Amino acid sequence: MSEQTVDIAQSPRPMTIRACGRSFMALVLAPQAPIADWLSALDHQVARSSAFLSGKPIILDLGLLDAAAEGLADLQAALRDRHIIPVSIEGGDRTWPALRNWDFPPVLTGGRAHDIAPPDATEAEGTAGEFTLTAGRTLFVETPVRSGQIVTWLEGDIVVAGGVAPGAELIASGSIHVYGPLRGRAIAGVGGNGAARIFARRMFAELLAIDGFYMTAEEIDQQSVGQPAQALLDSDHVLMHPLT
Repeated sequence: MSEQTVDIAQSPRPMTIRACGRSFMALVLAPQAPIADWLSALDHQVARSSAFLSGKPIILDLGLLDAAAEGLADLQAALRDRHIIPVSIEGGDRTWPALRNWDFPPVLTGGRAHDIAPPDATEAEGTAGEFTLTAGRTLFVETPVRSGQIVTWLEGDIVVAGGVAPGAELIASGSIHVYGPLRGRAIAGVGGNGAARIFARRMFAELLAIDGFYMTAEEIDQQSVGQPAQALLDSDHVLMHPLT
């Protein structure tokens, strides 16, 4: 048997595996009893606007339920029937008999509900010249926000000098000000700021949210569409008022 020598210099090198981090804003669904009524309300919300759950990772929080909640055993299957498969399940107790046959995804660790480190402005898919940060922790976006672009700022307000295209998204812990047409999504008051507001010079929003409470495009008063308007939270409802 002849011996073979291998020239290490000529040997193929193993492929380099690249790993990187990516942050997403997850939507937390917190079912309440009676579960049947909550599912009906969820169906109603989705029917009014498919954008309600579109493109968002879902976390299911069982913290508002107890072991005896009627329909809890079938809740996971009911969500799957609606094509909702949570990336994480929180709250509750896995020893509850109703959860015996549930399939639990791997536990996600390291996430915090409110105290979230804001990304750099460049992580919002803009260039350095498009963003200006003031001493008051307001993020100024100097150019229009393009379709598919997400601008996230969790240390104050976002001010957009231009417009916001359909399919774009603004996410702020404070208020959102758009000095042009707002055609995408605007999510203000992230982290429990119910006093936040959303202002637009021309209101065409696909979805508005303040402190977790939503208003879809179908719910916006037609008299406000295309007009200067502001959205604010009142008794857990997002309301639209004209700007004069």
